[in-house]
Amino acid sequence: MACAVASSYEAITLCAVKVAIVTESFLPQVNGVTGSVCRVLEQLAARGHQALVVAPRPGLVSSGETAHAPWNCPESYAGARVELLPGVRLPFYSSVAVGLPTRRVTAMLRDFAPDVVHLAAPMVLGASGLAAAQRLDVPAVAVFQTDIAGFARRYGLRGTDPAVWWWLRRLHGRADRTLAPSTPVLAELDRRGVPRLSLWGRGVDRQRFHPAHRSAGVRAVLAPDGEVLVGYVGRLAAEKRPRMLATLAGLPGTRLVLVGDGPEERRLRRMMPDAVFTGFRTGTELSQLMASLDVFVHTGADDTFCQAIQEALACGVPVVAAAAGGPLDLVRPGVNGLLFAPDDGDGLRAAVSALAADAELRRRLGAGALASVEGRGWDVVCEELFGHYRQVSGGACTAAVQHADDAA
Repeated sequence: MACAVASSYEAITLCAVKVAIVTESFLPQVNGVTGSVCRVLEQLAARGHQALVVAPRPGLVSSGETAHAPWNCPESYAGARVELLPGVRLPFYSSVAVGLPTRRVTAMLRDFAPDVVHLAAPMVLGASGLAAAQRLDVPAVAVFQTDIAGFARRYGLRGTDPAVWWWLRRLHGRADRTLAPSTPVLAELDRRGVPRLSLWGRGVDRQRFHPAHRSAGVRAVLAPDGEVLVGYVGRLAAEKRPRMLATLAGLPGTRLVLVGDGPEERRLRRMMPDAVFTGFRTGTELSQLMASLDVFVHTGADDTFCQAIQEALACGVPVVAAAAGGPLDLVRPGVNGLLFAPDDGDGLRAAVSALAADAELRRRLGAGALASVEGRGWDVVCEELFGHYRQVSGGACTAAVQHADDAA
């Protein structure tokens, strides 16, 4: 059996393993859960590990909805087979599909015979994945990624917090380990009684997100009079609170740019008629847009991590973010950006105004932004994850190594 040497995170020999990833979201849906699963699959393949993906089928695109990609599901990704199960669209958020619980997951995992089960943002399908892991006596690592309670509140489902946390506590309490993406979330999970917790952040693609992608052409189109470009990149949806961006209207010498789409787009266009709405962008277009900004703004207050902030930092763009959740780990006030009280629109405007008016401050915080993501590439971050895999599946791995030694 092939073996890989782990990084300084844990100086041990890690044998090749089989990882079954049961995820609540996958391609063609584009979001933080899908993105991190794809990066993990790429890193597993690069190290010679085998993987299987079990995910919900996204269903049909509703009338008038923008598709981010051809609305078909890949049969494989980074060498990993993708098994799809029925999913249903949320009636109040049609771009999100939820997998249905099913015992078919057990048969899929039994056929694959994994050494460890990775549960990505487990909620519904993840519960089936966890049950299958227990039936097959396979260790499970649950990756907490979505603030389900906060999401429900943003969509009018008030009073659901106790039920949501009861379910999450029950689900994660049965996993061998739960990985939290940030220290505020780690503390919250601990307070809620979730056991066996560890911290595991997210990586950033330092080639895709880099100051080298800053484009004079993009800036000429978006800021023809040399305006300071203030940008938001993300879903235009209630849980991200993009309506707060309206407080930035009329800031002298600035141009507001919103990259993304979602159910709030029409309302936001009416609220901010002078802003630029680019729609959903990915690939080179996204890299150039992000790096061409002068200030990045994130308005969400329920983010468990916020990958878009880390991508902006990697582009050398100072960040203004709400002082809540994951951004507290990423944004260091006066070093790589500024924070504002989560519900303080005036504070948001003041922070952006301070950066827009001071080119030297932007330069200094931009340099701090670059420095803050050193050592946060996906290769390094996934070595940490694979260390967690090894720790929960140590028996199987040790046996494999012993078998290889005996054979030699």
